[in-house]
Amino acid sequence: MPKLKTHSGAKKRFRVTGNGKVKCGAAHRRHFMRHRSQNTKRTSRQGLILFKTDGDNIIRHFLRNA
Repeated sequence: MPKLKTHSGAKKRFRVTGNGKVKCGAAHRRHFMRHRSQNTKRTSRQGLILFKTDGDNIIRHFLRNA
């Protein structure tokens, strides 16, 4: 069997934390930010932690070597 490679697009979009959780960036941050409240803009600056099942799927299918 050949080696399984990590998905290159997933490397740029997701990160695995020290506890094994998967972190990603917030959506809807590219433009039209003037319509959003200051609280929404401030909280979306930090990354989001995915739910456990979603994170497990990302690791299993895309981030095999992470």
